[in-house]
Amino acid sequence: MSSRPGVDLAGRTAELELIDSLFIRNDPSGPGVLLRGDPGVGKTALLTAAAARAADVGMRVLRASAVEFEAEMNFSALHQLLYPLRHHAGRLADHHRDVLDQILGLAPGPSPDPLVASTALLALLSDIATERPLLLIVDNVQWVDRASATALGFAARRIDGTLIAFLAASRTGEDGFVHHIRLYERMIGPLAEQSAATLLDARWPGLAPAVRRRLLAEAAGNPLALVELPTALTDRQRFGQDPLPAFLPLSGRLEETFAAAAGKLPAPTRKLLLLAALDAESDLTTLQTAAQGSADGDDLAPALQATVVQVETAAGHLSFRHPLIRTAILRAALPGERRAAHQALAAALADKPERRAWHLAEAATGPDEAVARALEEAVLSAWRRGNLSGATARASDGAAVFDRRRSGASAAVAALMRAGELSPHPGDRSRRLVEAAYLATDTGQLEDVSRLLADAGQALDTPTGLVFVATAHLLTNDEGDVDAAYRLLARALDDNTDTAKNHNWDDCGILYALLLVSLYTLRPEPWQLFKTAMARFEPAAVTPFRLCYDAYIDPTRASDALRKGLADAFAVLPADAAPWELIPLAFAAVAMDTLSDYRYLVRRMIERERDGGAIAMVIPALMLLCHDSYVHGQWDEAESLAQEALDLAPVYGYRFWERQLRALLAAGAALRGDVDLAQSRSEETTTWAAPRGIEVTEAYARAARSFAAMGQGDYEEAYVQVARIDPPGAPSPGIPGRWKVLDLVEAAVRTGRMDEARAHVAAAQEAGIHRISPRIAMIIAGAAAVAADENEAGPLFEAALSLPQAARWPWEHARIQLAYGQWLRRTRDPRARLYLSAALETFVRIGAKVMSQRARNELRATGVATTTGPDAPTAALTVQERQIAELAAMGLTNKQIGERLFLSHRTIGSHLHRLYPKLGITSRAALRAALEPMAPVEDDQGAQSASLTEDQEGLPSRSATHD
Repeated sequence: MSSRPGVDLAGRTAELELIDSLFIRNDPSGPGVLLRGDPGVGKTALLTAAAARAADVGMRVLRASAVEFEAEMNFSALHQLLYPLRHHAGRLADHHRDVLDQILGLAPGPSPDPLVASTALLALLSDIATERPLLLIVDNVQWVDRASATALGFAARRIDGTLIAFLAASRTGEDGFVHHIRLYERMIGPLAEQSAATLLDARWPGLAPAVRRRLLAEAAGNPLALVELPTALTDRQRFGQDPLPAFLPLSGRLEETFAAAAGKLPAPTRKLLLLAALDAESDLTTLQTAAQGSADGDDLAPALQATVVQVETAAGHLSFRHPLIRTAILRAALPGERRAAHQALAAALADKPERRAWHLAEAATGPDEAVARALEEAVLSAWRRGNLSGATARASDGAAVFDRRRSGASAAVAALMRAGELSPHPGDRSRRLVEAAYLATDTGQLEDVSRLLADAGQALDTPTGLVFVATAHLLTNDEGDVDAAYRLLARALDDNTDTAKNHNWDDCGILYALLLVSLYTLRPEPWQLFKTAMARFEPAAVTPFRLCYDAYIDPTRASDALRKGLADAFAVLPADAAPWELIPLAFAAVAMDTLSDYRYLVRRMIERERDGGAIAMVIPALMLLCHDSYVHGQWDEAESLAQEALDLAPVYGYRFWERQLRALLAAGAALRGDVDLAQSRSEETTTWAAPRGIEVTEAYARAARSFAAMGQGDYEEAYVQVARIDPPGAPSPGIPGRWKVLDLVEAAVRTGRMDEARAHVAAAQEAGIHRISPRIAMIIAGAAAVAADENEAGPLFEAALSLPQAARWPWEHARIQLAYGQWLRRTRDPRARLYLSAALETFVRIGAKVMSQRARNELRATGVATTTGPDAPTAALTVQERQIAELAAMGLTNKQIGERLFLSHRTIGSHLHRLYPKLGITSRAALRAALEPMAPVEDDQGAQSASLTEDQEGLPSRSATHD
């Protein structure tokens, strides 16, 4: 019973626990349980699992499964259940044996009296249970014949206190005679999203992402549908080489499960259901109007009684119990019936132009430019409003291409494809297919882009600019080839020389694609091309893009005006702002450290678009929120947001964004002190980003390695990595240079490069980088203090920590507090404990384990006892490492230690370098304090180690460089 359920029972842990409790009788439900659920939901799989688990604990299992055609045959279910016991009847009294022989067909005679049969059944079960516990399993009890139901009910009400358990299953909404037994009932609902995905992936690995999403949506958590739907597809369809049909084919089992009930309904009811299946948004009034008087309220009653549909009374909205019932109804209708229904719905929706266009398109039997234009305009109108997940979703439902769980944006692509099919002129057809390809890049259908572009052909008036834009989007999102994308976008601008005035696909697509290319390279050419593209628009039309350009290219010139411009732009955004308007503003806000003021707007867009909209913008939106959470010290929240985005990116094929997220998480792992994870993630990211010229992503990977090296006390490696992000002495106001000034300065100081550290600070101050944001001002001021002469550092530290809003950025703020506390300790200032304690509290709160230990060690050196806590290192030292550590803590040099242990001084240095991370320290000065919790170091010289200066740690004195 403790064995884990197999993949076919994913998501059924609670139900299996209930079944196990039935066996050991510790459940208040009693000795019998009835599982209820829709067809295909997995009731039979649970009964099979119950039989296996019962056998594992030594129970005897008797099992029967009723079928509809035997429901009128007396004792048919009991015959199936008891037939394995036919040789045991001879152990009973003669009158019980004779009755059971008659039930089992082993003796002649009329059908037994129900009461006599019931007592005979109970006698047999009681006798059998004396040998070992017994489990009775009956499936499909709604079809159990009345005679068997009577006997089973009689027995079930009398087995409490015996070694007999009764487990049954029945369909929802269908009652049989056994239901009057009043067993404890447990509803078996659809699988949760993750469990459904687990089952589908286990049974059908390797499905194309779009196919997988479609199957998950149409199965709606039904296990039978998840297993059976792919069987009716071809291999080419499953792997995305051929498009899926508008109505998925159903296997024989699915036809029997989902089509049977609807097929038995009266013709007027079926007509009403067909109309509802073709327009999931229509209310009953619209459906009855479309039925043209051939359907009334009474026609819906049979469908409600058969639980095929349900009605939301307040809204008058009709919905199907399961999406595949709708699919079955659509597949059962003849093509002419579907076209007539679409035509009727179009007439009923005269005041809903978008949905009307869909129905006219589906009713068309040949090319029709008017209909194609109306359909294209419906999609374009929704796109302009940034509402593909809203209005377009409603229109797409009308075409029955996808059910209500399908994404509106995906259906918008299908709408443009249909518009292409209806286009009489080859050029119009080509243009609309290219538009569909462009839209597919934003809506999670990357695998369709190449096929759509190929289908568009090479008509003379094909919009080559949009072809290039769609291809560039595909390259950046899929492979991440920003150089190739840049060249294509340059060609697209050459081919489209008109000034943009109407937010055409070409123009907005070029702007957004160019922005992505520019954001992730450190070269000036993409930004210059982006500036050229913006010049074609009226300034007010490209405000979000221009603000983003300024935030990354020239943030220091008028930073106050830039921040105000961002605030104004966010303030005027409508509630349903288009994602391509919001995302540039969000990137700009991250660059200016103001995104926390507008997080709610970004989150609102994510919630609106993630299930049916511009998924390509949902993922970077989550990434930007993640970044904002990191800089505000909410590291758990940051990693949760990153994981939320990583759950989407691979599924939809957005490899580019997946790599950005992993780079960000690599830096996060380094901040937390997880060196191995940080290094593996950063190496993986560098290997991917470097050959593609994605310098910003590569810089994040190097930042992760620099943080990891600092955590290990390897400041030389930290310096090498951070210096490759921004050269010493030439800090860039761009991303990520502005964020790395303190890191480079600290690594330079720790490795004796004082002149370089000071030159870097001076260059940053001269460039005015501190004007970008309060956070950057604190970083520059902190770096100035770290690089200052020993006798000048104090006031600089005070100035850095007293800057407005400094505490809003806990990571940098605590690092400066720690550095100030170290300086105060060296100068024997009692305030050191105050700043070190504050730094420790922040590091512990945000999860910076290595820095927490460093702060603890510094506090111990001031005489403050600290607990090791959960952040203390736990790795054990080897015997030799312990000897070396103790001798070093006593104050011996590497040469002296080597002479005692008969090792070279280089070997001693190597051992010390490896054991520092184990102890959570970065220098010899911290050795004694780190060893104290493990065991005392017996030597008077050890007391001197607490007061070692940086000179004695092997680091340069900051004043010594001027002697």
